[in-house]
Amino acid sequence: MTEILVLYYSRNGSTAELARQVCRGVESVAGATAKLRTVPPVSAESERAAKLVPMAGAPYATIEDLRNAHGLLLGSPTRFGNMAAPLKYFLDSTSPLWISGALAGKPAGVFTSTQTHHGGQEATLLSMMLPLLHHGMYLVGLPYTEQALHQTRSGGTPYGASHVARAADEPALTEDERALAQALGRRVASLAVLLSREA
Repeated sequence: MTEILVLYYSRNGSTAELARQVCRGVESVAGATAKLRTVPPVSAESERAAKLVPMAGAPYATIEDLRNAHGLLLGSPTRFGNMAAPLKYFLDSTSPLWISGALAGKPAGVFTSTQTHHGGQEATLLSMMLPLLHHGMYLVGLPYTEQALHQTRSGGTPYGASHVARAADEPALTEDERALAQALGRRVASLAVLLSREA
């Protein structure tokens, strides 16, 4: 099976819900399976050891999860137009994978959630792409052949899937947001399956 790592950080549940929809898209591709993982929060006390297992939700990711995956979908809430610190902290620990080229040639996509329409979704998606480019990954976005990209009145961009939570911090996704998250999962998984066959 071609394994796709769906790696995210979520504080209020919106990004976690996007991750679950991305997994559905991955699992809809024959020969592909999704592996859902999260990262621990960081604290003001730098280098504090995290608990080995989270109280709830997906298990914490390891560098080996990333090394062994055939593709990656990376998700974060927006923090002033940038990815959240816990996800950045995890990515900063991936230098051994960069040195060995372990992620080069693997497909990847990104997703995010914001509280407002102009909260920096696209900048956040771009910020998550930068380390993936340094790793030599193939970036996968959402083309306008996806009908939901034309009709969405909430989240969704060609750079990746997204969700607008609004002031109520609503983790429930709209139908278009769900469709686009699943489409992103399908696109990354389809490319990963194709690349695995050619290897």
